[in-house]
Amino acid sequence: MSSFDVVVIGSGPGGYVAAIRCAQLGMKTAIVEKYSTLGGTCLNVGCIPSKALLASSHHYEELQHFADHGIEVPGDVKVNLAKMIERKQAVVDQTSGGVKYLMDKNKIEVFEGIGSFENATTINITKNDGSVEKIEAKNTIIATGSKPSTLPFITIDKDRIITSTEALKLKEVPKHLIIIGGGVIGLELGQVYLRLGSQVSVVEFADRILPTMDAAVSKELTKVLKKQGMKFYTSHKVQGVNRNGDTVVVKAESAKGEIITLEGDYSLVCVGRRPYTEGLNAEKAGVKLTDRGQIEVNDHLQTTASNIYAIGDVVRGAMLAHKAEEEGVLVAEQLAGQKPHIDYNLIPGVVYTWPEVAAVGKTEEQLKQEGREYKAGQFPFKALGRARASADTDGFVKILADKKTDEILGFHIVGARAADLIAEAVVAMEYRASAEDISRMSHAHPTFAEAMKEAALAATDNRALHV
Repeated sequence: MSSFDVVVIGSGPGGYVAAIRCAQLGMKTAIVEKYSTLGGTCLNVGCIPSKALLASSHHYEELQHFADHGIEVPGDVKVNLAKMIERKQAVVDQTSGGVKYLMDKNKIEVFEGIGSFENATTINITKNDGSVEKIEAKNTIIATGSKPSTLPFITIDKDRIITSTEALKLKEVPKHLIIIGGGVIGLELGQVYLRLGSQVSVVEFADRILPTMDAAVSKELTKVLKKQGMKFYTSHKVQGVNRNGDTVVVKAESAKGEIITLEGDYSLVCVGRRPYTEGLNAEKAGVKLTDRGQIEVNDHLQTTASNIYAIGDVVRGAMLAHKAEEEGVLVAEQLAGQKPHIDYNLIPGVVYTWPEVAAVGKTEEQLKQEGREYKAGQFPFKALGRARASADTDGFVKILADKKTDEILGFHIVGARAADLIAEAVVAMEYRASAEDISRMSHAHPTFAEAMKEAALAATDNRALHV
């Protein structure tokens, strides 16, 4: 039986990064993955493929406006969905292959099969042919991720009533795509098919889309997506989803008790994700699960078994790839005797629609709930020369700062390149910068990043220069 200092179960962003860091720190490391490709949900059926389709559909949408730039495209521009899906898969394959290369480079042994505990130090790997291999682990990191959730009365048939996994490989552009859930995944995939010609309707139980983000961000993105043609039914509780041949019927009740009926050819169920622990046999290792199905961990991500840790979607906190990566590094460095730290308040969230949405820190609603005195500064992208030159004038940058100390408490962005701009906010907040600090730093002109400085100026005695 092979023995390892660390065995990681799951090869998603959290798992493979944890394995790499363990190997870098001199530990003999193995990774167990039940699928034939590495990278987990993110690389195979999540972050990477969805961004590939977003990019392809964005190019198609931009072609519709080339004439505005003095570029005449001869003939009709058509969508070849099969080719688009093929390109998406090529991106996935290349990225997954890159993870395999990193495993080889760092001398990490990869086992294909379902990893389950026999006890706290013995892991059984059940392979596709039914055979079982045992390995010994001094320490184990559980990184088994999550799966799409559904509602009890919805039957996912993976044909017309689908999850995000199936939405990434459709064989036709839906005529009417009904999305249940106005969160990140639903909006991103909804925009893909909206651009390609689908009618898209979003049914959301909360009173607004992106309900966990700042209300101003939600309001702005709703306005922009409505302008693009997306329809929203917020404050609506889904009552039933039924299929009749190639037609899917969704019934929902409004906050006023009114019943609406939507008919489409596909319904995408995006009501969140659930921790995935099936087949792990956690109880045999003394690992306790919470009532929500998450693995219970302490502040060091240590489970109720002292030599077993858990990271990523399978534990508490935001289900984000980069959060899982940070946790993987934290556990690895702890095992090496170091004292790493994660500030969960400074892990940014991003929505990759166009315009993009990005945020870090506290929302205005959270600050009000906490009773903390704050000031806000906001700057619209339409006031930026670069935004006008690029025809990307939707959105704004909003900064929240402590009213007395001026320390930055939150950044909220809707607009072009928001996913990249948020990194400046994270760095500033990591070093506890003030709004005035940002306002006094030189930002190149013309850039989208100037909106960061202008928002900071707006929060500093209302000193924005270009509005």
